[in-house]
Amino acid sequence: MQINNKYTHRTGTAKVHIPDSAGKNVNVKMTRHKMLFGCAEFGTIPYLNGEMDEKSAAQAEKRMKHMTEILNSVTLPFYWGRYEPVEGKPDTERTLKAAKWLHNERGMTVKGHPLCWHTVCAPWLMEYSNAEIMKKQLERITRDVGGFKGAIDMWDVINEAVIMPLFDRYDNAITRICKERGRINLIRDLFKQAREANPEAILLINDFETSESYDILVEGLLEAGIKIDVIGIQSHMHQGYWGVEKTHRILERFSRFNLPIHFTENTIVSGRIMPRGIEDLNDFQPDEWPSTPDGLIRQAEETVLHYETLFAHPLIESITWWSFTDGGWLKAPGGLLDMNNDPKPVYNELHKRIKGEWWTPEQTLTADENGFVTVSGFKGDYAAVCNGNETKFSIS
Repeated sequence: MQINNKYTHRTGTAKVHIPDSAGKNVNVKMTRHKMLFGCAEFGTIPYLNGEMDEKSAAQAEKRMKHMTEILNSVTLPFYWGRYEPVEGKPDTERTLKAAKWLHNERGMTVKGHPLCWHTVCAPWLMEYSNAEIMKKQLERITRDVGGFKGAIDMWDVINEAVIMPLFDRYDNAITRICKERGRINLIRDLFKQAREANPEAILLINDFETSESYDILVEGLLEAGIKIDVIGIQSHMHQGYWGVEKTHRILERFSRFNLPIHFTENTIVSGRIMPRGIEDLNDFQPDEWPSTPDGLIRQAEETVLHYETLFAHPLIESITWWSFTDGGWLKAPGGLLDMNNDPKPVYNELHKRIKGEWWTPEQTLTADENGFVTVSGFKGDYAAVCNGNETKFSIS
């Protein structure tokens, strides 16, 4: 197997003992990549809870098939205002059913997004004092992080904290407590609560702000002794692809912390580029936003370049597309599938990388006299079969 030199950090070797295999042929195949390739796919919740009509369910099943063919990670929604629109009545049962199915039946890493955010905030929180809002925020973390343990062990603890205390588009409870407590004090308490609720969970800070403001915040948090597991970076490129040079500049700045980096929300559109003068992407939601022939080609080319750039960086552990199907967030043609849930050129090109160039091909090896085989390939999970008996192992 030939591997591009820029990806050698993604590979490894394992010497594995296969019972009763001495001198025999062993079939070895890769079953899961260590690198997380994910998407936001909120439609799994109504689908897996049997809430769709026959036609919609068939489309959702088609979407699930394409998703699980190339991806091993999925983000589910925990926006407080939608997850618990009425105090004391969270959407736990439906969301947990979907999370368990994705994790247990499809072997996907599931992430919850987000635990604390000033947008889509629960309106009923406004009835309380700041002290009571903070208490309820911490209780929410304990309930959800603890309650989903085993199904969801990865969380965006806080979303877009850089602008949180400055947010002024509308009044909300989370901006109130962030103004009062300050970013660092708020984030310290949130991470502490999440860590106590699930000590094994992977906890992220996540932001669209990629300027020095974000890495100054991260630096302040680390200097304050707050343990952040992962730095999350959003790259919504509705206004055009960043380019390799800008991506490298951002990676270089955040690499100084020597923490894993997840590109948590990635979009490149296959239609009209959003006008550059728009500061808040939410302000551009046209009635129709179709793909164009040229846009489909451009999206595929730019997305592959984006993924190749990130996959080549040793600190990147996850890339999540947002959203999986066209017409999702902001009605944009930013999906890997079209609105009929058929693969777009971008899906096919990513398939060639994720399940082709970046995937260890199936191979037959001969075990030595002690029943060991040495397997080299991309880091991830593998299965070895000899005489009908399967041995699972990992290259890590």
